[in-house]
Amino acid sequence: MAFSPRLRLDTFVFPKPRPALYILAMGLIFAAAIATFLASLVGTRLVLGWLRHRDILDHPNHRSSHDVPTPKGGGIAVIGALAATWTLLGPPCAGLMAGLALALAALSWVDDLRELGPLVRLLIQIAAVTAALVLWPDRLPVFGGLLPPVVDMVLAVILWVWFVNLFNFMDGVDGIAGTETVVIGLGLVLVTGLSGINGINALFGATLASAALGFLIWNWHPAKIFLGDVGSVPLGFLLGFVLLKIASEGQWAAALILPAYYLADATITLVHRGLRGEAVWRAHKKHFYQQAHQGGLSHARVSAAVGVAGAGLIVCAAVAASGLPGFGLAGGVAVTTGLFFWLAARR
Repeated sequence: MAFSPRLRLDTFVFPKPRPALYILAMGLIFAAAIATFLASLVGTRLVLGWLRHRDILDHPNHRSSHDVPTPKGGGIAVIGALAATWTLLGPPCAGLMAGLALALAALSWVDDLRELGPLVRLLIQIAAVTAALVLWPDRLPVFGGLLPPVVDMVLAVILWVWFVNLFNFMDGVDGIAGTETVVIGLGLVLVTGLSGINGINALFGATLASAALGFLIWNWHPAKIFLGDVGSVPLGFLLGFVLLKIASEGQWAAALILPAYYLADATITLVHRGLRGEAVWRAHKKHFYQQAHQGGLSHARVSAAVGVAGAGLIVCAAVAASGLPGFGLAGGVAVTTGLFFWLAARR
């Protein structure tokens, strides 16, 4: 029978497969990661030239952290590379998520150019997330069957939409969004290998990390190009999908640990601004990492600090996936708190 990457990976379970199957699956994952990296790297360079030619630039203002007009729209290449890989090699749910991510990218591109209103953006995101959850083949309850199906669905929509938005909110200095994506992607690969959940998650993680790495070469400080909403919104959507997916497969602790810093910074800042009566949907410079940058920390040092803390969170997620979720969560809290203190001391 002919080899089918989709069948093999979707039924492949770590950590004790047959040796031949293990080599076959790991080879496919590695090849997919390399192809996605090259597509993102080359695609971003091509998009960069086109954006410069069309003069599609993000101009500095009082809420931005850059000093010179910079092309925005690098997410076109990143999401395109991911959508192609997931559709070609993934199971039906991967094609579904890729299609919805492309739809979000198209609408977010309009937002990049014309600025859709916040309510319109929110309704579009709710519609995309709801469609994903309703059409997701073989979807498992996110909360392990502890809640009625309708409640499980509603809470999953809220969490997913919030993650899409917080990922967009946190993309405020060069390299930070790409670094966070690499952290979550590599963490997903490790959690998959240690926990015995569906092997397709390793493909998702490896391609997310490699697409982000290809983009980071152009986005590391001083950034030559930004993701734009066309990148940060659908990328947040895809990351939210993989995190909810591993949570539904029993790795809820790892799903909380890997994005812990992003979750904490965005949520604490939102609550603080809401209590002060501010319009929480408007762009600002009040996240912990932004204040550290304003205090003199360079873009590169902020993003590097997020990456170093992210490496610690990957270790904590691995501990949780190995059967010690309590220890993993405690470690995740400690790492995230340490990063907060480090950033706060430089504000």
